[in-house]
Formats: sequence, structure tokens, C-alpha cells
Amino acid sequence: MTLPTYAQQDLTLTVTRALEEDIGDGDITAQLIPAYQTAKATIITREDATVCGQAWVEEVFKQLDPSVDINWHICDGEQVKANQAIFELQGSARSLLTGERTALNFLQLLSGTATTCRHYADIVAGTGVKLLDTRKTIPGLRNAQKYAVTQGGCFNHRLGLYDAFLIKENHIAACGDIKNAISTAKQQAPEKPVEVEVESLEELRQTLDAGADIIMLDNFTLEMMREGVDVTAGKAKLEASGGVTDQTLRPIAETKVDYISIGALTKDCKAVDLSMRIY
Repeated sequence: MTLPTYAQQDLTLTVTRALEEDIGDGDITAQLIPAYQTAKATIITREDATVCGQAWVEEVFKQLDPSVDINWHICDGEQVKANQAIFELQGSARSLLTGERTALNFLQLLSGTATTCRHYADIVAGTGVKLLDTRKTIPGLRNAQKYAVTQGGCFNHRLGLYDAFLIKENHIAACGDIKNAISTAKQQAPEKPVEVEVESLEELRQTLDAGADIIMLDNFTLEMMREGVDVTAGKAKLEASGGVTDQTLRPIAETKVDYISIGALTKDCKAVDLSMRIY
């Protein structure tokens, strides 16, 4: 398992903070168990899911007790059925119980994100469109959730405010007009993609003439999207955004836009129900 660089960069710190908030100055309940006692545990899912979070689980026990042995049955991105075992643990009973909640918190959240993404990806299968996440992530867990998105069959938009331009209505107003905003962006950081949000076909035409790389069609109707695809004719990538639901997703994809961005991929995900059985 190799994580992308952006997911690796804050993995250790994220886990450290999670352990600190849970353990504080010591797990007083685990201290009831003799230090020499060992145990085994099996982690199962109580529902169908797409699994994600292996690196975070491993980092929890690496920091807590490196002697704990972890045996995975499922890899990130694979799907499981209810009551299926995901991995097993063996080691100090104290360590297994102290690390349980932090490890499962990461696994259930990231698997929930991946499962949500798999649901949406399955809806548009065969259309050629790429589903993109947004910056609507849980604070402090953006890189982890962005990684989970990819394990569910979807794709990352920009990671933050630093790696791509996304010029919206207020940016345009402050810059004077669309042409000036795009021109300034290309002068300041010519190596970074420039995307502009438009709300009409006229703004789309202006943005095309100004040389944007990607154009976000904000709350366009299906008819407007189809016309936008014809007008653009491959001169820029088109991203549909706004009003995306299970019912509207496939029709939007069939307009032949390149991307569809969906905040729900990371914002509305439901944690997967997991359980650890110790013996």
C-alpha cells in the first residue's frame, strides 16, 4: 500500500493528535488488565462498505505499541459485505483496547467516505465523466478524506487554495472582469490551472475567449450544459456543479461534461458501522 504524497505528509501528526485527545494522561480502564495479558481481536463490518484507512490504523498501533501484529484481510478500495472480517489484531490486551476507538474512528470515517464515493461512481459508470470532490471536508482530515475519495472511484479537485485557481463571482468583481482575472492568474502562476465559475452561456463564452483551462458551470440546466459542451468544443474542460443528486447525476454526466463536482462526497458521508471482537 503506497499513499499519495499529500496523504502521507500529515498522517503521523493526525494520528498523534487523535491518540492524545482520547488517551490524555492514560487509559485508566485498560490499567485494570494485567500488563502481561495478551489477546486477539477481529474487526468486522456490520454493513456493506468500501474499505479505506489501512495506513491510519497501522499508524495508531505503531505509535501506541509497535509489537501489536496486524493481519489484513481486505485492502483499501476493496468492497466488503456485512459481518465480513476486515483485519485481526494480536498483542497486549491493554494496547488493543486502548487503540481500538482511535483506529476504528479513522477506519469508519474513511470507509464511509469511500463508500459514498463508490455509490456515486457506480451511478455514472460508462459515461466517461470524472466525479470530483470539493473543499467541504472535515477540518484537520482533508488529506485523509481526499485519499478516501480516490479509493471509492472518484477524483480529487484541488487540495486547497494553493494548488489551482478557482475564480468565482466575487473574485471577478474585485479584479474588474473575467478577462483581467484570468490574465492576472496566468501571470502570477503560469504553471497552475485556472478555473472560472460561470452562471450563464454568455459568461462561458467570455471565459473561453479569455483562455481559462477549466470552466465550472454553476447550476446550469441540462439544456444549457449540452449547449455549453457544443460551444466549448474541447477548448477547455467543463465541470458541472450545483443541484447534483442521485436522480440528476446520470443525466448531467450524459451531457458530456468532463467533470461533476459533488460536495456530498466528503461532506455528507456516514461512518461505516464497525465492531471489534476481542478474545
